[in-house]
Amino acid sequence: MKKLSIIGGGPAALMLAAEIDTKKYSVTIYEKKKAVGRKFLVAGEGGLNLTYNSSKSELIAQYSPSEFIAPILKTFSNEDLIQWLENHDIPTFIGSSNRVFPNLDLKPIEVLNKIVEHITKNGVKIQFNKTWTGWNEEGHLCFEDSEIIETDITVFALGGASWKVTGSDGEWSELFKTRDVNVIPFRAANCAFEVEWSKNFITTHEGKPLKNIALSFADQVAKGELVISKFGLEGNAIYALSEKIQAKLMSGQTPTIYLDLKPTMSIAQVSEKIKNSPLMKMTDILKSELNLDRTAIAILKQFSAKETYSTADLLAKIIKHVPIDIQSADDMDKAISTLGGIDLAEVDENLQLKKVPQVYVIGEMLDWYAPTGGYLLQGCFSMGYGLARNLNELK
Repeated sequence: MKKLSIIGGGPAALMLAAEIDTKKYSVTIYEKKKAVGRKFLVAGEGGLNLTYNSSKSELIAQYSPSEFIAPILKTFSNEDLIQWLENHDIPTFIGSSNRVFPNLDLKPIEVLNKIVEHITKNGVKIQFNKTWTGWNEEGHLCFEDSEIIETDITVFALGGASWKVTGSDGEWSELFKTRDVNVIPFRAANCAFEVEWSKNFITTHEGKPLKNIALSFADQVAKGELVISKFGLEGNAIYALSEKIQAKLMSGQTPTIYLDLKPTMSIAQVSEKIKNSPLMKMTDILKSELNLDRTAIAILKQFSAKETYSTADLLAKIIKHVPIDIQSADDMDKAISTLGGIDLAEVDENLQLKKVPQVYVIGEMLDWYAPTGGYLLQGCFSMGYGLARNLNELK
């Protein structure tokens, strides 16, 4: 029987451990914290969004690079995950936004416990407070307590570099560089972005939401919500653009995103609403005819010139296309996830390192991107499941 060592205890690792053939492998998870799934639980504080209800093609389109993630998701799709959860006594429901959650009577910790219970019944051992520190000269695994582990196969699932309190600190990157593995520098993803608000605006509107809006940047459009913060903008609409915004920031340029305050209407329709209003004051027209609240109107005023209000056509254009300059990304540790990690060119189609045979890498350690909405968890679960299937088929 071969020994399989899994370093890290996040969603990708847990799915791998749940599906691995323990008649073929002696499996141990080595987790640096006192419990597995710490980031899984933090993600569940606002509702445990497990995946997204959509067609397979729509699902794949949310990820980058899609050519990397497509075969992984085709092996274990959102439909497969929902059925897998059902089979493990974790029934789900689809929310109004097509996000998939555990049934309301199931808390995140109960979901995690059911998965862990299945893993331990499957014969997988879990060791806690085990911090991996690299390889020795013979290529064996070294840990902080000076323990050395010989293993046939190693799977790393150490996460990205956000939410350090959960153990996801990215410090492993230097250890992989010692094996000549290229690691792309980490950047914040699914994070807030800095905007220079006027003092009067932020004093009045800090913490206010912008609902039913759309953002566009670099030919990508994201619908959803935003929240005004002292730092700038946060919320699912801007999170979805974070990869492209970060690329622009990394090039030393200032990204300009465009806010559409009425995404269900065309410029012509907005203009007609303004022209045909019997009201005299423009603020009253915007409130009554277009249902724009005080925060939306204040944003219009901050990011447009006075002459914009001189004609309905000009105002309609700015309502549909408010330009907002982004200054920077928020601190990486506050981000929901990170860009960067092990270069995808370093792994083969089975996620095995090309330069270090019998060593595999799964989850957020790899340089791929997904927005919020269950996509991150789905990607990690799919990688764990796919690798388990591949390892189970090895002779």
